[in-house]
Amino acid sequence: MKKQLTEIIRQVYHKKNRNLFTFLTGAGISADSGIPTYRGVDGIWVKGTKFHKPEEFGTFKYFKENPEEVWQYSLFRKKMFENAKPNESHHEIVEIENLLQDKFHLITQNIDDLHRHAGTKKIYEIHGKTREIKCSNGCKEIEYLPTEIKGKDIDEDLTEKDIELLKCKNCGSWMRPNILWFDERYDEKTNKKFSSLKIAKNSGILFIVGTSGATNLPMAIAETTLKYGGTIVDINTEDNLFTMLIKDKKNKIIIRETSTQTLKTIREVLQNIITE
Repeated sequence: MKKQLTEIIRQVYHKKNRNLFTFLTGAGISADSGIPTYRGVDGIWVKGTKFHKPEEFGTFKYFKENPEEVWQYSLFRKKMFENAKPNESHHEIVEIENLLQDKFHLITQNIDDLHRHAGTKKIYEIHGKTREIKCSNGCKEIEYLPTEIKGKDIDEDLTEKDIELLKCKNCGSWMRPNILWFDERYDEKTNKKFSSLKIAKNSGILFIVGTSGATNLPMAIAETTLKYGGTIVDINTEDNLFTMLIKDKKNKIIIRETSTQTLKTIREVLQNIITE
């Protein structure tokens, strides 16, 4: 595996065109930080006696009908994210960015902000940002979540002050988290759809780390990289939808090791190539 990586990394690093090294990360990279996956058992939302799957409560439709409940869940996740720390995988990616400089891009599905806290600078957050809010009626520009609004315990309700701060000052509608829900489409403003596809087109290597390909923009990113001759490196603990996409392709490497160990290897290979 290391020999394969060395050959393709050296080849791409010295190219004049299509020399971008792009990392596409998902929930798996944050597992060692204690963040449960959104779709896993720990991701199911419980409110009173009601149980909800993410595909039900993680929608704009559900938010319009139950805004306080969705905000309670969002602020429960906020507290979880705030208590989490970047792990070794996040820090390895920072070191790789430092080595690659302008050749580096990170596209992440995660909304936990751990890449940013670790120090990664060139980030495209395609599922939005929990630190931002926008009017659910569409009348107000994106703004930051007020600092007065704190994270919640799982059974903690919104306060009157929370509710006041989460209402649009223009029209009185509820503000909403600036994230992508299951019944919404990717766009450029919130999700960097076209920017990330342009990066994919110019990527010599796309490293896929800790994501299975269950949503369509990440899959389109992988398909675009392949279409224009880039190599896919599938770094996951088990086979997934990306594996199915690349199984019959020549320009692929499949790695079934932990993200931390593989990212460390990638960093070491890069260090050797840069100092050759």
